[in-house]
Amino acid sequence: MRTERVTVSLPAELVAEARNAVRRGTARSISSYIAEAVSARQLRDRSLAALADLYGGPPPPDELAEARRALRLVRRAAAV
Repeated sequence: MRTERVTVSLPAELVAEARNAVRRGTARSISSYIAEAVSARQLRDRSLAALADLYGGPPPPDELAEARRALRLVRRAAAV
């Protein structure tokens, strides 16, 4: 894949987390960490667009909540 150099400004906390990922060995570089984050966002956006096409708009909140529960994307309240 061809790369292009760009300059961006990010909150210091995000940069620190990216640097920590490189230090831990979970990212090859800050650039690869950010590229992976952008790629994940693009996949999310495409998925949401596909759902909007399927439903003729955003999915109904109750169905979206059920899908999140089924996929375990929602944290359950801690047991008291």
